[in-house]
Amino acid sequence: MPESLHTVESTPTQVNTVTNTADETKGQWADVEKTAADHQHTATHEEKHHPHHEKASTKPHQPPTYTGGDGTIPMRSLTRALSTPPAVGLFGGVSPTGQDAEEGLAPARSREEEVERELEREAKGFDPYAVKFEPGEKINPKNWSIAYRWYLTSLGGILVLNSTFSSSAPSGVTVPIMIHFRISEEVAILCISLFVAGYCLGPLVWGPASEIYGRRPVFLVAFVVYVCMQVGCALAPNVGALLAFRFIGGTFAAAPLTNSGALLADIWDGDLRGRAMALFGLAPFAGPSLGPIISGFIEVTNTNWRWIYWILTIFAGVCFIFVLFTLPETYAPIILAKKAARLRKETGDDRYYAPIERQEVTFKERINDILFKPFIMLAQEPILLAITIYMAFVYGVVYLLFEAFPFVFVKIHHFNAGENGLAFLGFFTGGTICTLFYVTVIDSRYRKYLASVAPNPPAPEKRLELCMGCAWLLVISMFWFAWTAYPHIHWMSPVLAGGLMGIAVFGLFVSLFNYIIDVYLWSAASALAASTVVRSAFGAGFPLFATQMYNKLGTHWASSLLGFIALLLAPVPFIFYKYGPILRAKSKFTPKF
Repeated sequence: MPESLHTVESTPTQVNTVTNTADETKGQWADVEKTAADHQHTATHEEKHHPHHEKASTKPHQPPTYTGGDGTIPMRSLTRALSTPPAVGLFGGVSPTGQDAEEGLAPARSREEEVERELEREAKGFDPYAVKFEPGEKINPKNWSIAYRWYLTSLGGILVLNSTFSSSAPSGVTVPIMIHFRISEEVAILCISLFVAGYCLGPLVWGPASEIYGRRPVFLVAFVVYVCMQVGCALAPNVGALLAFRFIGGTFAAAPLTNSGALLADIWDGDLRGRAMALFGLAPFAGPSLGPIISGFIEVTNTNWRWIYWILTIFAGVCFIFVLFTLPETYAPIILAKKAARLRKETGDDRYYAPIERQEVTFKERINDILFKPFIMLAQEPILLAITIYMAFVYGVVYLLFEAFPFVFVKIHHFNAGENGLAFLGFFTGGTICTLFYVTVIDSRYRKYLASVAPNPPAPEKRLELCMGCAWLLVISMFWFAWTAYPHIHWMSPVLAGGLMGIAVFGLFVSLFNYIIDVYLWSAASALAASTVVRSAFGAGFPLFATQMYNKLGTHWASSLLGFIALLLAPVPFIFYKYGPILRAKSKFTPKF
């Protein structure tokens, strides 16, 4: 008997086992050696006569192998087949693996048959100790109840709403801040720009970190610090402290922007994720729209400007409580790691593992994933780069409106700060209309498309159909807003233009957001992090030059300039709709089905 066979560890003793006699055991060893030799002879014969056939791939971290004849037999298969005691099946029948008790009155398999079965499973890459989700298993987030998943979707949207509401909230109290700290308008606008600039730094950490440590720890850490920064802003003794707290707060507020979208990818399959993303996607634009309304009326009522930050503190604190008590871990690799740890503890068998535990990542590689992976993807992925530039421009326009609206509604139509804030409701209403259209029409069409291509995976480019129409709506809305900004034209006209702009912006974002997730899937968090960094830089920079641009070019030509840029970028979704499959096939970050 080969010496290596003596060194193999036997598997844990199972319940309801029947032991074999010593003579039977010797006979089984002889049978196994014969079976192993026959198997290797067959494999050698196949290899000689069919050299074009692919060999079974060798998986990392394989246990020792017994070499006999002309090939190798995985020792794990032989060991498990022999050392696992037979379990008592139904009505006293003996089943070598205990499976007959589950599958019905199947006849007991011989040991030779069991060895052959295990060898076949090894050849197919089956690893009995690799932990995965079983069909219908409740710990799989995609098997959670529909109601609970909709709750988590709503919570993710509220977390994003919290973040984006905070970004624009100080816009209505710019004048009181200027008076209190005796600073210029440009410095006061930094309260918005620095917060959005924090979105540039945050995703570099929060996106990749959530792929290493999970979604829940990232949300908890980010919101604890974010709440503290809001308190700091409310108590800031000078403008330096205020700006510092705003920047740090924006850095930690970026976590929901990156990870809430990844959370949706964790809990929804593609057929329902579009609808969830549509409702969730309204949050990033509802926040900036509502911020000026609240702060505008704080200024009009002569309430202390610090109250806007106390409101933000209360809002953030409530969100943190919901995260702490109702948001579970949703990232599948982390959940499987916990399942593997539980199995190791319950069985005493240390061979159970989750795939993420076999990823031998050094500290340097981990830092590379956190800090550089988003930029590596951005540099190497033309799809991600072009879409990011497009989304960044649109995002910059949204934040530029905080400075453009006062030129139209305050200077031309003589609105006060509160009424100027209400003008943003047109933009918000447009986004809401587009949301309803997406849920009732676009999503229904997409689900029919999924049914038509099943069981094949859907093409991500199908997500771009709404985007292609909204690209032209954005161009129209920009020129409409530009050339109806006259005193003799009713103020409702630019408000309606803002509504059309809201439809276009929301449609673009929800389509491109879904497209990025569908294209990159397991690397979606890093892809979204890269996108968030760049578009946040645009969002931070656009308000800083908006005042000078509108003063120099005038209201009409300044807005027209934005319309011409939108016209230049409009073909982007059309290009990817046609050539996207070719580009995806060349990408190393996209899944290959």
